[in-house]
Amino acid sequence: MARPRTTLTVQRTEWLSPHLIRVHLGGPGFAAFRPSEFTDSYVKFIFPRDGIEVLRTYTVRSVDPIAGEIAADFVYHGAEGIAGPWAAAARPGETIDCYGPGGAYSPRSDADWHLLAGDEAALPAIAAALEGMDRDATGRAFIEVAGPDDELPLDKPDGIELTWLHRGDREPGEMLAEAVRNAPWSDGQVQVFIHGEAEAVMRDLRRYIRRDRDVPAEWANSISGYWRRGRTEEGFREWKAELKAQETEPATEPATAG
Repeated sequence: MARPRTTLTVQRTEWLSPHLIRVHLGGPGFAAFRPSEFTDSYVKFIFPRDGIEVLRTYTVRSVDPIAGEIAADFVYHGAEGIAGPWAAAARPGETIDCYGPGGAYSPRSDADWHLLAGDEAALPAIAAALEGMDRDATGRAFIEVAGPDDELPLDKPDGIELTWLHRGDREPGEMLAEAVRNAPWSDGQVQVFIHGEAEAVMRDLRRYIRRDRDVPAEWANSISGYWRRGRTEEGFREWKAELKAQETEPATEPATAG
């Protein structure tokens, strides 16, 4: 089935932190947008560049059917990249096309506990997952950001222990991998959601969860990289394909990005 293409209009933007911009999109095109039931719902924004369409994948942070808007959060690192600078410069009335939405993960009410981990790119999906959990849910969530100014207030169940990790000058993903590996492991069936820098997530944490902790694929089918240090999204897809070819166990999670 062809992915639906929608034209959305920028309504407003807001800076959530020094490195995160929320863009609210709606307009006439919202009527054709069909929200996903998944908390990791994502769209692929289309950026025309030199006569071709460049796609960038972003989580749908929220959908407001009354206002006729969706919100998407963009990580911003100055002039670097395509989508971040676009979000920083976006003004009301501008339009952008997107494919989707897609998605694959939502918190399961039959899980005994939850483990969520990610960086700025995964923050919107983790925030949506925490909001979507049963209020009596328990577990741990780890979020790695550049520093304390990038922390955001999150709505979560009281039983979810949230830990913010401040990366500082360390390589992305290092603190996240260490924190997850060193965290206590609870009894019972865990449901896992881990996304972030691909080297840390796919080479380290996926191996830890699936092999060391022996979590079945059914309960850990959303462990994947959202981006790869030093690579564009196109280069990242190539890297994922190379990694998949090297592994004896096929990847089970969808190729999404935050």
